[in-house]
This record gives sequence, C-alpha cells and structure tokens, in this order.
Amino acid sequence: MEKYLNEALIGNKEILVTFTRRGNMQRMYYPTKDNRQYISFYNIGVKVNDSDLIYLHDDINNVYKQFYDVNTNILNTEITNTYFNLKILQTDFVPIKENVLIRKYTIINENHLDLNLKFFVHSEILSDRNNHVGCMVTDYGMVQYAHDFMVSTISQERKICDHQINGSKNTIKSTNIYDKDYIGMSNDSSIAYEIGNIKPNEKKTFELCVVLQAHPSNMADFEKEIERIRRIDINSEYAKTKSYWRKYVKTHDGLEFKEPENSYEEKLQQIYYRSILLFPLLTNHDTGGIIASPEIDEDFTKCGRYAYCWPRDAAFITRAMDILKMEKETEKFYKIFCKMTQSKNGMWEQRFFSDGKFAPSWGYQIDETASVIYGVYTHYKYTNNFKFLKENLPMCEKALDFLKRYVKDLLEETHKYHVSYDLWEMCEGTHMYSLSSIYSAFDSMLEIYNVLGKNVSNFENNRLKDEKISKSKVEVEKLRKDLKLYIEEKMYDDEKKCFVRNIEDKKMDISILGSVVPYNVFTPNEKKVENTIERINMSLRTYTGGYKRFEEDHYMNGNPWPIANCWMTLYYLSKGENKKAKETFDFVVKTAGLHSFLGEQVNNETLQPNWVIGLGWSHAMFIIVLEKMMKG
Repeated sequence: MEKYLNEALIGNKEILVTFTRRGNMQRMYYPTKDNRQYISFYNIGVKVNDSDLIYLHDDINNVYKQFYDVNTNILNTEITNTYFNLKILQTDFVPIKENVLIRKYTIINENHLDLNLKFFVHSEILSDRNNHVGCMVTDYGMVQYAHDFMVSTISQERKICDHQINGSKNTIKSTNIYDKDYIGMSNDSSIAYEIGNIKPNEKKTFELCVVLQAHPSNMADFEKEIERIRRIDINSEYAKTKSYWRKYVKTHDGLEFKEPENSYEEKLQQIYYRSILLFPLLTNHDTGGIIASPEIDEDFTKCGRYAYCWPRDAAFITRAMDILKMEKETEKFYKIFCKMTQSKNGMWEQRFFSDGKFAPSWGYQIDETASVIYGVYTHYKYTNNFKFLKENLPMCEKALDFLKRYVKDLLEETHKYHVSYDLWEMCEGTHMYSLSSIYSAFDSMLEIYNVLGKNVSNFENNRLKDEKISKSKVEVEKLRKDLKLYIEEKMYDDEKKCFVRNIEDKKMDISILGSVVPYNVFTPNEKKVENTIERINMSLRTYTGGYKRFEEDHYMNGNPWPIANCWMTLYYLSKGENKKAKETFDFVVKTAGLHSFLGEQVNNETLQPNWVIGLGWSHAMFIIVLEKMMKG
C-alpha cells in the first residue's frame, strides 16, 4: 500500500504521527521520530443502521475538511457523510507528557431520522518473523504486541461489543466480525463499539487512546498501565496540549511577525508558524538529531528514504532554529549529535538515525563534513556563545584536518580519497557546491581561531597557544586561496561563459549559487556570477516561475523545488534586487500545501506539493529568506 503523502503531522518529544488530508493515520513513530514505525494500517469506520462499513477516510459519500487548532499541533478532520447526513469531527492530538495518541470523535446527526451507530477499528501492526505480533482483547479495547513493544487501542468508558482477532480482512467490510477467542496470533485485528441511537440534531462523543509502550516485564505492569490510561483526563490533556503549542509559537517567534495586513502576509505568517511547529516534530529531544522529514517510502520504491539525519540538511535547519530562538536545540545538535557521529578520521558520513546510530548510506559526500564547521560558526554568530565554540573546537579541528587532507589530495591529484557525491546524491565527481562548502569551512575555522585566539587563558593547560593558532591559520589561509583558484579555473566554462556544477558534465545546477550564498566564495555582482544567473534562468526556470534543481533532472518527473526558488531569492536579496527576489519567493508561498507545509517538490501543473511534505530543509530556507527580507 503506497503512503507517499504525509499531509498532516502531530506529536510530542517522543512520538510522531502522520495523516492524510482525510484524517487517515498512516504512520506512528516511537520512541524516536525515525525509528520505529508500528502501523501498517489503522482504519476507522462506522456502521449506520443496516449499512456496510463506511470508512471515515474513504467513502464516495464523504466530504472532508481538515484544519489545525490555530498555532498548535492538534489536528481536526471534519467528515460529513452526505448519504446519512452524519457529521463526525475527528480530533487527533498527542499530549506533551503522555506517549499516547488521543482520538476524539464528536458525532452529530444532521438527518431528520434517528441513526443507530456502531464504531469499528481495524488495525494491522508491522511485524516480521523475528518479532511476530499477537493480539489480546480486553473489555475496553485490544492490545497488539510483540516481543519488545505494545500498541494498545483503548476506550475509557465504552466496552467493546464485537471483536475479531484472526481473519478480519475477510469480514470487516460487511461489519460481521466475530471471534470466540480473546487472544490470537494475527498482526491485524478488529474491534467494535456500540455508540447507539442518535436522534436528529443530537451530539455524542467517543474517545480512543492509542498507546505506545515498550513491552512490560510482567503482566501486572501491563494491566496497571492500561488502567492508568483509562483514567487520563482527556479534556484536561487537550487544554494543556493546546496551551503548550501556542506558548511554543509565541516563545519562538524570533522574527516578531507583525499582524498581517493582507492575504499574502497571512499566508507568509501561516508558513512561518507551521515551520516553528514542525521543527520540534523532526528533532530527537535527547541527541539533537534532526530528520529530513517524516518517512514516505519505506520500501525504496522511488527513493532512498527520508527519515534520517543528514549533517548538511541539519546545518541549514539549525540556522533557521537560531532565527526562531531555538538555540538550545541547535547546541544539542552540535554538542551531542555531531560529536557522537563523527568518524575517527574527522569526517561525517552521509546520514544517521536521529539517535546517532549510523544509517544505511550509499555514498560519501564531502560537504557533510564541511557543513558542520560552517554550522558551528554560524551558531556562534547568532549567539556570541564563546563557551560553545570552545567546547566544539576539538571536533572542528578533527574535521578541519580531514578537509585539509582532502583538498591537498584534490590539488595534488594523488587520488587517495574516494570521489564525492554531490549534494543531490546523484552524481559522483568534483562539484562546485562541495568545494564551496569546504572554502566556507576554512573561512569559518579562521574566524573561530580569531575568536578563540584572543582568549588563550580560558583554555585548560593553555593548549591553544598563539604559535599554534598562527601556524594553523597560515596553512588554512593558503589552502583556501588555492581552493578558490582551483574553483575559478576548473568550475568556469569559457564556452558557456559561466560557472558549471562539476568537472564531469558541466550542467547548470541551482547549487552553484552556494558559492555566493551562503558560502561567499564569490560576490553577487561579479560578472561571472551574473552570467551564471542568466544561464540558470534560461535553463532551470519553468513557465510557472519555479526553478528545477539542475538540467535534465528526472527525479519524480523533474519538478521545481522550493529550495531552488529560495536559493534564487537569497541571491537576488544579496544583490539588492528586491523585486526579483519577491517574484522568486512568491512561488514558494503560493505552492505551500493544505496546512502551509512546504514540500520537497511542487507539481508544475497543480502547483501543489506532490512528494515529500514537511521537508525540514525547505522550511529552513523559507525562514532564512524571511529573516533576510524582514531585517535586511
């Protein structure tokens, strides 16, 4: 079953839940945002009078409206069945301090006749031969469990009226579920609750708690936890969750967004607030690791998966976090996550799980390493936290040593190091963006030395002495200069009169702009840069105003990327061409999704996100651009 579009997200520090725009729960992660995911499917349906099952998320007679409580991660899906004139408001939220998904259903009979309702849950939990799932039915719900986890669906007040542990897929549509056993070895099972008769204009409520937990060591603890969940004050938890997120938005309004004066500013504000609410849902609270996005493609049908932490992506996201007054989260990423994931030789591999474990990868990317040094100094520029620089100096020096060896190998053509992939992870070679990131890492390291070199006495045993600083700076300055000459010579095409993305295919690529923003190898007014921008506009700009990543980009049909438009916007802003900047940025604003999430890509025909939705890098670039526009 394909579940590519996560169109709404909710969660807390340990749980991440994703939904379709019709309110169907697709994924549920715990105890980290990338591992593990429990749900194969979780279908909710109702039987009205003598009908077959009416799926809430998929029925020809259903009309949908979905919205968040303002400035929160509380999701509402309004489902109106036009055949029975039955309205159901589904409210999903995860309390801040409870690892439970609470699903509240407000049922309203808008018919002129009585309606008799029965409520069904059909859930399949992911399993394999090493962790087989069983199910046990209780008075108030069901517990689906394996060796190391439990997923419990519990009602606080209503007892189940029917259940089926084995064979539910064959009977659920007809609603004729039955099982004589209370326990069985099926990974999909169903339960039903009797809601009863609802008179015209009458309203009834029904709540479900979906509980995630590690498998307890004994049955007594398991039964005790179920009873505790049944005593949770749902209304109180709802109020506390709403209050928490609204306070969170207010606390992290780093740009102090003013009251909108028109619909365009309203849209900007919506994306801005949704960005604030998104970043904590992508972040590992313990390590500071930040996943690129919630997963969309577990079976590798179209991509290599997304729910991992790339140091490169995180360097952009942490910059956005600093803008949004999330300095502690940024520091945790560098001080904990980066230190635990750095290789002995000083480099960082392609990607990691958010808990710091090495994730499946397929290629080396030199900019992952350079991005960390750049990110460390960028954070310092926002905070002036000298202690942070001091604590991360050894990590940066190890990374610097690796980059120095890499650049010497490149310049001397000794070919000791494996060739690097580009930032899109599709092309191996020597790339403009990658080299520019190294240049910036050298630049950042020189600035770090300048800051720390003035405070020698602050170091234990006076380890960082003036002589060492001077020697290191001389070496780095020479390498930086030589690297820039290499870029000017190798990455400029005399025939095209512009910079190209690499030595191998010399295509136009939006990432060439990295040499200007943010890495400052070149200034925006240089003639060679201006020629390159002209080429990019001719080859990458689509008829809608969206920019593709590079020439002949066929990934997911080669759509425009919000990141690409944000990059162009940053270039034009750095050049002082504000009108062009607004034109390129408008595409990003008008193509935000239903809930103001930004996608990885935009369908050029529908102007809607059509692939990854809620991409951290896209939202980070949006915040970085917005800061530049608002503060100059």
